[in-house]
Amino acid sequence: MSDAGLLLPEFDEETAPFWEAAARGELVVQRCDACGRLRFPPRPVCPWCQSFKFSWPAMSGRASVWSFVVPHPPLLPAYGDVAPYNVIVVALEEDPTIRMVGNLVVSEGAPINSVDPATIEIGESVRVVFERVADDVVLPRWVRA
Repeated sequence: MSDAGLLLPEFDEETAPFWEAAARGELVVQRCDACGRLRFPPRPVCPWCQSFKFSWPAMSGRASVWSFVVPHPPLLPAYGDVAPYNVIVVALEEDPTIRMVGNLVVSEGAPINSVDPATIEIGESVRVVFERVADDVVLPRWVRA
């Protein structure tokens, strides 16, 4: 949790390459070097072929809204001031079974409550943008494509 009370991701050996790429403004996903399948969240062993060999190719950053929710108070205090806001699940263009959670915002740097939740549509096209939320944390967020 940040000093401002925001929930922040935990970095570990398995997820560090994802967060390092996000800090560079790049969306990467783990790929098994043996069978070629993408996987997210990252893990040390391929669930399909059990290989320990993997790489981190860059993705296009294009996706579609797969699902979404709108949290309402009561929330953690740091989120109460921006509620209601959206939390979306996107399906990546490269592999729709790869899904990521984030927020739909009107533009890079916009707050997480900048999109009217009533306007969000399942299946709409989005693209990734990145937002620094702490000195060492950059999160993927999404804008309409």
